[in-house]
Amino acid sequence: MTAWEVYEADLGWGPHPVVVVSHPARAARKEFVEILDCATQRPPRPPQAHEVLLDSSDGMDWPTFCKCDCIYAVPRSELRKLRGNVALERRRMIVRTLISAHGWNAL
Repeated sequence: MTAWEVYEADLGWGPHPVVVVSHPARAARKEFVEILDCATQRPPRPPQAHEVLLDSSDGMDWPTFCKCDCIYAVPRSELRKLRGNVALERRRMIVRTLISAHGWNAL
């Protein structure tokens, strides 16, 4: 398991795609990994300030919002079905959005 891989997981509201955002060393060997939840973009709308729009090049079946305002820690065993990897440009967008959504840029 590595950072930026997209899996499916059930966080309590049914299976959804999730993005692994743990440091590569944690993602490779720790029991718990950090993830971001994703949700299908239906009906079409622009992403909110805390969301990044992902698509098929990121392992999604259709346009999907990656929600950057809440980081979950889950056991790696909860992650199922590897779907793909987030593209480099959207990785950068996710990092910028994480920083902004958590107010870390104000420090």
